[in-house]
Parts: sequence; C-alpha cells; structure tokens
Amino acid sequence: PNEKNVMATCSVDKSLKIWDVRAAPDKACMLTKDNAHLSDINVIDWNKSEPFILSGGDDGVVKVWDLRSFGGNNSEPVAAFSHHTGAITGLEWHRDDSTVFASCGADDQVALWDLALERDAEGLAEEEKLSNLPPQLLFIHQGLQDIKELHWHAKVPGLIVATSHTGFDIFKTISV
Repeated sequence: PNEKNVMATCSVDKSLKIWDVRAAPDKACMLTKDNAHLSDINVIDWNKSEPFILSGGDDGVVKVWDLRSFGGNNSEPVAAFSHHTGAITGLEWHRDDSTVFASCGADDQVALWDLALERDAEGLAEEEKLSNLPPQLLFIHQGLQDIKELHWHAKVPGLIVATSHTGFDIFKTISV
C-alpha cells in the first residue's frame, strides 16, 4: 500500500474491502468485492510496490486482485490458482520481487509463485506430467503438518520461515 491511511480486510462473509481510516466510520469502506471466494477468506496480503492484493480462502484458491479495477460485482481477479487442496492459511508477497509470492495451506504445502512466468508452448509436449500445473508455480515444499503461516526473511533473499505443528521450518530455494 502506498497510502498510509488505507487498509484492506477479508472476512468469513467472503468479501474483500478497502478502507480509508480518515473517513467517518460509516463511510470508511471505499471498495467492496462481495463473494470474492466460494467460502471464508482467511488471509490477504498487499503488494508493496504494485496495486495487487492476494487473497486465500477455505476454498483452497489463491486469487490476485488488481486494485485499479477492484470493487463491484463485475470485477474479477487477474489470476486464480487452485493448486492447494486445502484451505489457504498464509500468503505473502516477496519483499524485493513484485511478481513473486508464497502460499501455504491446510494441504501441508508451501508453494512459491511467479506471476511473470507463462507456459512455454514448445516445451509442453515434452513434459505432459507437468501440464496440469500452472506455469507460475515455481516450487513446492511438503512434509510440514498443519501449516499456520509463512514469511519471507527480511535480510536473507529467498529465505522463508513457516510455522507448523511440527515446528519452525526454514528453507531457501535457488529459484528466488
């Protein structure tokens, strides 16, 4: 967010809202997207340098919203990823790369994503096993149990810390 007085919220009523805290309480909600997910929305994260918000819900879907076209019932996400098979429990944009984010969920997976990637039509025939995976999916980390949240390390590029029932998991990929 570039505005220090603007914030975003998500809710179990499946809505995303953008608020201006300078306004009177009854007029503070500036934009609303009702039914942004099929079920409860658990987590959101605002991109620090681009007008994008991530949202993740109990439906297991991660959605990317462009605030330039946000609000009202006609607005749609610019991307939606259904890779996770359980509720999304954590999302966070990368600190330095505005197209990269991480997600985690009740399916015991941490996934890294890059919105700048597209499917390579030439290489698709060679890798039919991977054809059902979105091209933006960079990395999957499995083996954790009951993941609650994740965060990019502030000082070490590409390092992620995840909290789960099995403890703290710290890992770094070579792809970010």
